[in-house]
Amino acid sequence: MRTPLITPEGYKQLQDELSNLLNKERPKTVEKVSWAASLGDRSENSDYIENKRKLRFLDRRIRYLSKRIPQLKIIKPSKQQDGKVFFGAFVDVENSSGLLKSFQIVGYDEIFDRDELKVSIDAPMARALLGKEEGDDVSLKIGNFDRENWTIIKIMYKF
Repeated sequence: MRTPLITPEGYKQLQDELSNLLNKERPKTVEKVSWAASLGDRSENSDYIENKRKLRFLDRRIRYLSKRIPQLKIIKPSKQQDGKVFFGAFVDVENSSGLLKSFQIVGYDEIFDRDELKVSIDAPMARALLGKEEGDDVSLKIGNFDRENWTIIKIMYKF
């Protein structure tokens, strides 16, 4: 089960996406489907077939967002969290090989943004880091792989 937490930025992004889908994308696609349907034979009409497929995708996403957004709990970072890893933290970690990773711990619905590296609060890495401080070591074993040790280098929040 996915934890229904979200950052204020992530919540706004989901609301903006839903608004865009309802007010721009879906009406535009419905118009294209209507136009393509008016041309006659739909079985070989690629515009009709493609836009019907797109309309089904848009409707699925609208349904998902309409159900998910009311379930989410917005979590704003507080000054009391400073110095420890909690939801919304930006964390830099380094493993024993010197590999450095930087990411933010966010809700499941926020991890699909390709511009930034984000880790779900439900992920093993995030769970291992929760409550830890800079300089702390965490050990992580995923599946049948060897245990990996990470050291927390830096913790930041956007207040």
